[in-house]
Formats: sequence, structure tokens, C-alpha cells
Amino acid sequence: MKLTTTFILYFITLFISAQTNQKIYDIIDAVSAERIEKDIEILVNFGTRNTFSDTVSNTRGIGAARRWIKQEFETISSKCDDCLKVFYQKDFVTKAENSRVPHDAWVVNVIAIQKGTKYPNSYIIMSGDIDSRASDTMDFTTDAPGANDNASGMAGTIEAARVLSNYKFEHSIVYVGLSGEEQGLFGGKGLANYAKEHNWNIIGVFNNDMIGNIKGVDGVIDNRAFRIFSEPVPDNEPEKTRNLRRFYGGEVDGNSRQLARYIHNTTKTYMPEMNPMIIYRLDRFGRGGHHRPFNDLGFPAIRIMEAHENYTQQHQDIREENDIKYGDVLEHVNFEYAKKLTAVNAINMASLASAPPAPTEVAIGGIVEASAKLKWNKVNGAKGYKIYWRDTTSPTWDYSRYVGDISEFTLQGIVIDNYFFGVSAVGDDGFESVVVFPNSIIRN
Repeated sequence: MKLTTTFILYFITLFISAQTNQKIYDIIDAVSAERIEKDIEILVNFGTRNTFSDTVSNTRGIGAARRWIKQEFETISSKCDDCLKVFYQKDFVTKAENSRVPHDAWVVNVIAIQKGTKYPNSYIIMSGDIDSRASDTMDFTTDAPGANDNASGMAGTIEAARVLSNYKFEHSIVYVGLSGEEQGLFGGKGLANYAKEHNWNIIGVFNNDMIGNIKGVDGVIDNRAFRIFSEPVPDNEPEKTRNLRRFYGGEVDGNSRQLARYIHNTTKTYMPEMNPMIIYRLDRFGRGGHHRPFNDLGFPAIRIMEAHENYTQQHQDIREENDIKYGDVLEHVNFEYAKKLTAVNAINMASLASAPPAPTEVAIGGIVEASAKLKWNKVNGAKGYKIYWRDTTSPTWDYSRYVGDISEFTLQGIVIDNYFFGVSAVGDDGFESVVVFPNSIIRN
């Protein structure tokens, strides 16, 4: 019996939609809660990691902490034939320029780059914060163990490097410990500027800030949910794009929001027991994190963190008052949960780093028709392309169709007015790029 082209395309679409890759499951299994626990304990034992604390001692302060992190990255690199380029990146901050700087100092980031085999100038970044703080952010001598905030994110970043360094990827992956977060996001600003000056093509920044607490101040205990914070659209986008949005939509479809949706989809595919929560906000209300400096320059960047915070264990001197134990100490960290969120990062970075580049130009049309037309530019390394669409009120891409190695397609019977659309590139092994929202119009 001769199969029709439509019938064959239907089954190809089903196969692509359901395809998973064993490598991703192997990465999940390789992440170790025990190694994460050990690393958090080491970071806590430096006493304080305040950005302006001791830089000379080998046992206490930010200097000892960043040297240990660099050594860990170098040890990882030695086990993968020097696959990581490890170095410091630093910027000088002064008391005269910022009221939250107690004295002039170098803000030093620790960077490890795993170069891609095909697109070495295309980067996926995972960051954790090195620094910690006591109740008073200007106090750089009091003990500030920072077990969850943010030794958990830093340990997760080191663990991701251990696991992913066993593989080769087409795109580059950067593992970084950022400093100066508590006083003004100095480390993130420094690295974002460094990336811009060196013309890095950044696919996405995964900022991990507090990934180890499962018991909220409200009493909720949850070891499966986590939040993904992302801004709706880039603040520095062109005025033309801003004007088009008024008529064609896209108020929540910037590059960072698409990265958040990508993480949601990958996590639900490979770790369905987890509950990723896409939060329609740059960060928590009135607060900030190290992804923001990247957003400020137009790079796609998100924050991954626990769903339920405990404010008695953040930015607090260690003490007990009214039967409440204050302080960010080791006993409050759930290492199995930190392992899960580390795995979330690792599988999403591995998927992105294995995928072809995303299309840069996606056009849409279909005014007063019962169809939606899409055109896009072909990209190097793509086996084919996938069209996504969703209800205009849905936070996630809910419908999709694989259309093969073509550069335009018409979705018959899909009224353009009722949905939002996007296109991703698909590689030989099924890994996909981030979905790209239309950025131009097809005139009928």
C-alpha cells in the first residue's frame, strides 16, 4: 500500500515530538548529591565569603573561596584532557562610586569555559554566586556561611562542570562563580561587559541563586517545585519591534521568556516529577539577581531557584530569637533537592549545546485567512524545523508540528488571530534550539 506524503509527514511529526535522547538521562543519573554536599560544606567552612572579606588567608574569606573554586575547575579540566579554560575575570570597585562598598577592592569572578566543537563563539552560561553576607551587607568580618545563599548555586555549577565535561558539545558552555552579588551585582556586570566586549553570542544564561531549600517561611515543604524568573522582553529592544508588538502581540515573548519556556519543556520531558514554575517577572518583587546585568545588555538570561524561600535563613546573623533560629547554615540545605535543580540546569545546557542555532529571522502572515503562514531562514546544522503555537493566554508552547527541512510552511485551518506562533531548529539527534517568536510580517 502506497503511503501518502501527508500520512508519512504525520508519523515523522509524532516521532520527532516524542523523541528523547539517552545522553540526557545519563546526565541526570550522573549528578551527585554527595559531591554537592561536600562542596557546600567546604564553602561554608570559609567562615564568610563577603566580597570585601579577607583575600590573603587560605582558610577564611572570599580570597580562599575563589582560589578553591578555581582549583576545583582546574581539577575537573585535568580529568578531561584540559577541556576547560580556567581563569579569573575581575573589575575594580571603589567606595567613592558606590555606597554599598566598604572599601576599594577587586571583584573577582572564576570562569571555566568548555569550548564547543562546531560553534565555539556561541555560549551557554551557568552561574552561581561565590559571595555571602551577614545581616549588614557592609559587615565583612562577621561569620556569614551562606550555605543556601549561595553556596548551593555555586556547588551546583561546579557539579554541572564535573558531569558535562565528560561530553563534547557543539556550542560552548561556561561555568562561572560570580562575586559582588550582594552589594550590587558587580560580578554579573563585569562578565556581561566582558562577553559584549569579546563578541560572545550568548544563547542563554542560567543564574542559580538558592537551589537548596525546600521548607518555606510559610511552612510549605516542597522538594519538586522550582521557579524560573524571566523578563518579558529585552529592555533595550529597537523601537520598531516595540511598536509592532502593539498590533501583533509578543508582550511576553522576548528571548529570556523563550529560554524559560525551553527549560520548562525540557524538564517536563526528561524529569516529569519536577514542577517548573515560569514566573512572569524579572526577579522577586523589589529584589535582584545576577542574571539582570545580562538582561540589561539584551542577552537571554533567567534565574533558577527554589519555590519556597525562608527569609529567616537569608541575610541574617547567626542567632536565636523567640525560638527562631536565624542564619544560613548547612543544616537547612536539602542536598537531594539541590541535586535535582543541578540536573535541571545540566540537561537544559546539554540540550541547547547539542542543538543547531536558532533561526534569526522568522516572518508570519495570514491576515483574514483561515491559516497561518511562517517563513524563516535556514541555519547550519538543522535537520528540519518545528512550528510551535499556543493560545494567547498560555504560558507554554502547547502545540507543535515538525515540518522538515524547508523554510516556509502554512498551517491550514489555524486562525492566526487566535494563537501565538514560533519556530525552532531541530538537529539530527532531535535536540532543538530555543523557539523564536516572529520578528517580521509577511504582507499578503
